[in-house]
Amino acid sequence: MRSAVLVLTALVVALGAAVSPLTAQTKAPAPAPRSGSTPPAAAPKPVPAAAPKPAPAKSGEKTAGPRSNAPIVIDADRMEAFKKDGLVVFSGNVVAKQENSVQTADRMEVYLDDKGERVLRIISTGNVKIVTEDCRTGTAKRAEYYDDDQKLLLIGDAKVWQEDNVVTGERMVMYLADDRSEAESGPQGRVKSVFYPKRDDDKQGGGAPAAKKDEKRTGGCG
Repeated sequence: MRSAVLVLTALVVALGAAVSPLTAQTKAPAPAPRSGSTPPAAAPKPVPAAAPKPAPAKSGEKTAGPRSNAPIVIDADRMEAFKKDGLVVFSGNVVAKQENSVQTADRMEVYLDDKGERVLRIISTGNVKIVTEDCRTGTAKRAEYYDDDQKLLLIGDAKVWQEDNVVTGERMVMYLADDRSEAESGPQGRVKSVFYPKRDDDKQGGGAPAAKKDEKRTGGCG
């Protein structure tokens, strides 16, 4: 098969060499310009079109913020690395920290990209507890974090609270970039939420408790 291809290629080259002189001989010469006539003006060069500018964001439209470049520090009793699978498994009192976010679990599976340079997702199981940068605390039997979507799933007896407000359900989804969350019911029961509306402490005469509450909030997530 390869020899046939070589033969065809040689024939094409030979035919092209034979046709080229004939084409040069039979080609009519270009007419000479008449005396006193002005040569035709050269065609103007095309002007490249300017690249379109990106459309400005609409008023009120929320754009995705940059991901944190801070390192993820993970402490555990044991670590197993599977380079071919891009998987690192931590087990035994696992604690993962990134800036002000903290996650603890009995076992944590960290999946990396093909180059092993970026975390794609983290699967945590057993006594899962998560504290986000905005002091939201979540607990569940299993947690799944997806970095591309900035999404955190809490599965199994999920519970999320911030200050005195509490939401419970079988499954919860926290969209970290949008500061938004969803809760779903399960066989164990429906979604339950407890919210405490903010009141004017000065009118209620509760100035002292409010001061203590503000003091606790400025001290970090409890």
